[in-house]
Amino acid sequence: MTLMSSYEPTQIEPKWQRRWAAEKLYRTPDARRGHGNKMILVEFPYPSGDLHTGHWYAFALPDMYARYNRMRGYNVMYPIGFDAFGLPAENAAIQRNLHPEEWTRGNIAKMTEQLHSMGAMFDWSREVRTIDPDYYRWTQWMFNRMYQKGLAYRASTSVNWCPKDRTVLANEQVVDGCCERCGTQVTQKKLEQWMMRITEYADRLVDGSEGLDWPRTTRLAQQNWIGRSRGARIIWKLTIPGQTEGKIVETFTTRPDTIFGVTFLVISPEKAKEWMDAGWKASDGVKEYVTRSLRKRELERLEGTKEKTGVDAGVDAVNPLSGESIPVWIADYVLGSYGTGAIMAVPAHDERDREFATQFGLPISDAALRDADMIVAELKKLNAGRPETTYKLRDWVISRQRYWGVPIPMVHCKVCGYVPVPDEDLPVKLPPLEDFKPTDDGRSPLARATEWLSTACPQCGDPAQRETDTMDTFVDSSWYFMRYADPKNSKKFASPAKLKRWMPVPMYVGGAEHNTMHLLYSRFFTKVLHDLGHVTFDEPFLARRNHGIIMGPDGQKMSKSRGNVVDPDVEVKKYGADTVRMYLAFMGPYAQGGPWDPKGITGVRRFLVRVWDLFQKPAAKRADAVVERELHAATKSIGADLETLSLNTTVSTLMKLLNVVEDRTSTMTTAQRARFACLLAPLAPHLAEELWREILKKKSSVHTQSWPKFDAALLTSATARIPVQVDGRVRAVLEFASDATEADVVAAAKADANVARFLEGREPSNVVYLPGKLLNLVIS
Repeated sequence: MTLMSSYEPTQIEPKWQRRWAAEKLYRTPDARRGHGNKMILVEFPYPSGDLHTGHWYAFALPDMYARYNRMRGYNVMYPIGFDAFGLPAENAAIQRNLHPEEWTRGNIAKMTEQLHSMGAMFDWSREVRTIDPDYYRWTQWMFNRMYQKGLAYRASTSVNWCPKDRTVLANEQVVDGCCERCGTQVTQKKLEQWMMRITEYADRLVDGSEGLDWPRTTRLAQQNWIGRSRGARIIWKLTIPGQTEGKIVETFTTRPDTIFGVTFLVISPEKAKEWMDAGWKASDGVKEYVTRSLRKRELERLEGTKEKTGVDAGVDAVNPLSGESIPVWIADYVLGSYGTGAIMAVPAHDERDREFATQFGLPISDAALRDADMIVAELKKLNAGRPETTYKLRDWVISRQRYWGVPIPMVHCKVCGYVPVPDEDLPVKLPPLEDFKPTDDGRSPLARATEWLSTACPQCGDPAQRETDTMDTFVDSSWYFMRYADPKNSKKFASPAKLKRWMPVPMYVGGAEHNTMHLLYSRFFTKVLHDLGHVTFDEPFLARRNHGIIMGPDGQKMSKSRGNVVDPDVEVKKYGADTVRMYLAFMGPYAQGGPWDPKGITGVRRFLVRVWDLFQKPAAKRADAVVERELHAATKSIGADLETLSLNTTVSTLMKLLNVVEDRTSTMTTAQRARFACLLAPLAPHLAEELWREILKKKSSVHTQSWPKFDAALLTSATARIPVQVDGRVRAVLEFASDATEADVVAAAKADANVARFLEGREPSNVVYLPGKLLNLVIS
C-alpha cells in the first residue's frame, strides 16, 4: 500500500459527514447534565454565492476551538446562519435580471452545501436567516420598542448619499469619502430619515468596553469613534461693527488650561450663515466665502489640504479671563454640525491652528498654561463657561431607500402622523415586486407596491400609507446571536430562560472591519433590551478575537482580476477538508493570516498521510517511555494553545510529536493511539473519527470523548529547553526530554514552523549540537 493511495479523504470525509448528521452529533441541547453551556460564535456569513477561502479561515479554525471545548466538558453550541438582506444581493440580482430573493436563497442553498464539506460542528437545527419573516418580525418588534422609548425617531438631516447605490449610508459605511460597498464618491443630501439615538448610550458604550476581553485595538477603535471629550464650554462676548452689544459665541475645548494662549476664534461657514440670517451685515468677501464653502461636502472639508482657506469676519471676541480682544475668522475646516460650530485657536499648542495662523499672519502666543480646574471654576464664577462633555458619535441613520431589506413597521396618517404597526400585525412582510430597482428621487422602490402601500391607520382607522424605507442590514445583525438560543420561538424573540442559559456570548470571532459598526450596534441593541427588561445582561460578547486575512499566493488580496483566487472547493477535492483546515491553521497566528502557499498545503497533506500510515501498522505491546512523555507534553501544549486560538503552534506540536514517534518506534500502543487520535480530533475531525471508530474499533465518536489528562510529574522529571539556531541566530526554543538524542532534536527542529521558514527547504551543511544546551543548523 503506497502512502498516497492509503489515505483517501474523498471517501472518508463524506462518509463521516453523513454519519454525524444521521446521529445528530452536533445538535446542541439547551442543557446537558454535568456540563456548562458555552456558545462559540463566528460572525454569520453573507450569502454571496460561493464559499471562499476567507469563509474557511473564519469558520474552520474556530471549529477547532469549539471541538476542544466540547471535549473539555462544555455543552458547546457552534451555530450558523445567514445575514441575507442588503445591497450586495440586490445589486447582484439587478445585474443578473433576477429577483433578490431568488438570488439570495439560491446562494444560501449553495453555501450550505459547501459549509457541510468543511466538517465543522455546526448545529444546523438552530440556523437563522435574517430574510425569514419569522426572524424579521422580531427585528420590527424591537424597532417598535425603541420607538416607544423615544430611541427610534424620524428627522430631517444631512445624510451620506451614494449616487450609484441610490441609498443613504451611515457614517460608519463611508470609507475615505466613498461608499464602502461600491467605492463611489459619497455626496451630502437633506432627507427625512429614521434614526436611532445611539448617542444616548455613548457613555455606557465607552465605559462598558473597558471590562471586555477584546483586542485592545478593537476597544480603542470604538472609543475613538464615539470620541468622548471632557472639557469646558466657554462663552466669548463679541464686538460686531454696527451691532448692539450682547452677542456671544460659544466654543468647546478639552484644553481650558490654554485659554491665555488663544489668539483668534474660528467659526464655521454654517455659523456665519446663521449670523447673516439673523441680520449680521457681513462684507461681500465674507458672503462669497461662506457661499463657496457651503457648496462643499462635509467629507471634502474634513479631508482638508495643506493650504487652509479662511476669511476675516471683521468681528472681535473678548477673552473672558484676560479681557484681551482677538479677531474672529471663518474657515471651512470647522463644521457647523460638529460641536458648537466654533473653536478657540491656540497656535502654540495645536498644529492645525498653527498652520492656519502661519498662513494668514495671525499671532502665536507662548502664554503659560494654567491649572485647568481652576480655569473652569473661574469661568463658572463669571458665568462665562462651565464643564462639559462632547462626543463625535452621531445618531444612527437606519433608513435605506432600497427594496431588499426589512420594512420599517410604521404607518403615516394625515391625522395622527407616524404610528407604529401593532405587534399583532407583525411582521410587515416585504411585498413581491417586479420592478425593485432604486429610484433617483430618494424614495424606496416599495412606493411602487401600491396595494401593499395603502393601509388603515392603526390609531384612528383613516386611510394611511406604510413607510417605504427599509432598515439598514446592521439592524438585522444587531441581535441575531440571541435568536440562536431559541430559534423556533413564535411568542418571543427568545425565552428569558434560554437566553439566561446561553448569553452573553463567551467567545465571538470575526473580522476587524466590524470594530465600529456591527460590534458597536450589537452592544447598543443589547443595552436597550436590557434597559427594557428583556435580557439580564448589557454586554453581548464577553470575549472577542479578530481573525486575519488570507492573501493570494502572490501576497496580494485575492481577486479574479489578479488571477490569484484560491477556490476552497478545488483544494478540498484535491487534498481533503482536513488538510485544508490544518493548513489554514498552520499558516501563522490566527489574528494575522498570510499568503496561501501551495507548498505548505502539500506538507500538511504529507503529515496526515504519515498519520494514516502509522495507524495501519500493528500496535506496540509495550509503551516507549519517550513517546509516552512526548504524548503527555503534547497534550499539555496543544490544550494550552487551543485555549488561546494559537492554532499554528497546535499543528506544529502534532508534527513534532509524530516525528518523535516515527523516530523511536514507528508505532504506539493502543492506549497511546487513542490519545493521539483525541489530540488530532479538533484539527482533523474526519481522519480522527476514521482512526477512532474503524481502526481502534471504538463504538462512540471521538468527538464525544473527554480531552486527555496529562501527568505533570512525568513532564517535569526529565526535560530541557534548547535554543535552536539557524546560522547562529536563535529561531526557536524547543522542549525535549533530557535523554533525547541528537537525531531527535534535529528532527524536531526541522519540523518547527519558524525554523523551517529560515531553512527554506535546504539541508544544513553542518550541525552543531551541545547536548541539552544548544542546536545550531548551518546552511550558509
